Amino acid sequence: MLKITNKHQYINNEDIQLVTKTLKGNFLTGGPLVDIFESKLNNYFGGKYCNVVSSGTSALHLSGLVLGWKKNDIVIVSPITFLSTVNCIEYQKAKPDFVDIEPYTYTIDVNKLEDKIKKYKKNNKKIKAVIGVDYAGHPCDWIALRYLANRYNFMLINDNCHALGSKYYRSLKYSTKYADLVTQSYHTVKNITTGEGGAVLTNNKYFYEKIKYLRSHGMIRDKKKLPKDSGGWFYEMQNLGYNFRLSEIQCALGISQLKKLDKFIKKRNKIAEIYNNYLAKDERLTVPYVSSQVTHSYHLYPLQINFKRLKITKKLFYNRLLKKGIFLNVHYIPVHTQPYYKKKYKFKNDNLENAMNFYENEFSLPMHPNLKTSDVNYIIKQIINNLY
Repeated sequence: MLKITNKHQYINNEDIQLVTKTLKGNFLTGGPLVDIFESKLNNYFGGKYCNVVSSGTSALHLSGLVLGWKKNDIVIVSPITFLSTVNCIEYQKAKPDFVDIEPYTYTIDVNKLEDKIKKYKKNNKKIKAVIGVDYAGHPCDWIALRYLANRYNFMLINDNCHALGSKYYRSLKYSTKYADLVTQSYHTVKNITTGEGGAVLTNNKYFYEKIKYLRSHGMIRDKKKLPKDSGGWFYEMQNLGYNFRLSEIQCALGISQLKKLDKFIKKRNKIAEIYNNYLAKDERLTVPYVSSQVTHSYHLYPLQINFKRLKITKKLFYNRLLKKGIFLNVHYIPVHTQPYYKKKYKFKNDNLENAMNFYENEFSLPMHPNLKTSDVNYIIKQIINNLY
């Protein structure tokens, strides 16, 4: 039976050869490829400093640590994101709060964000940070977010995991320009992959150096920071750290994958163009909107289907396409509706109408560089034929 899924990495002989060469070399971890990969990430995304880490989740966790979040600190995020974007707030015992998404870009609504900040201010409370999620590959309104961060004095994190290869005002290097910390993921479904892996990019040297130690048990080996009479074996642990390192093998794959990112983005945009050309004609469907100042990287292709108008359920439509060999996905179940957060914070759907409507209507169509034009046309045909 034909199976077309949302998850499929692109690995070629160049990737395999570089990984094989690393396996035959002297280092499997802690070697020169870590520094090389970090340097190439800085060059591509524009950061001064980069720490590669074990996952996008660990990148977010380390960001909360380095920013010193603590109990009762308020950190704001969109509910349309993966669990780890909010879980990193919980790890630090800080308090998450949610702001609705814009109905078109599906990123955080900056006007509603400012309204929430003002409400907190009236109650003599201040937010500690905002995490902006570049959902599906469409950058947030980063100029507005930076303005608010400066005006109300909070830190800004770019959860950039979906947007590798996206452009904002024609720049690939926008993320490090506007955010204090940028987190990335190289999970197998992302625009480039190291299997599992991620990074934190920043222009702040203090953040960089602290994360560098925290990702490796909190150990300091830099002779400049150790007692003068210490031997070559000596190290100190001044802060509690974690094992969030990335291996040489993964960095080898990352270096090879990064070379192909521009090619991957072109292919994803070509697939999106085919989807748009056919699906946008149907009034029952809403294809992804792209702002004029944005080049979308289409990590996801979120299609909205007006199920109320069709009078069929989301589950029924999902099962119909599953029988045709098409595996749809949903990104995401709004985080504030998850039992853990609902029980702990009593979150309700008030003022999050766009997020809830989006979830009720959204399916992520298959989107990856291995998709053939015939696959895309087949998916389109089955979507249209099953809208009854």
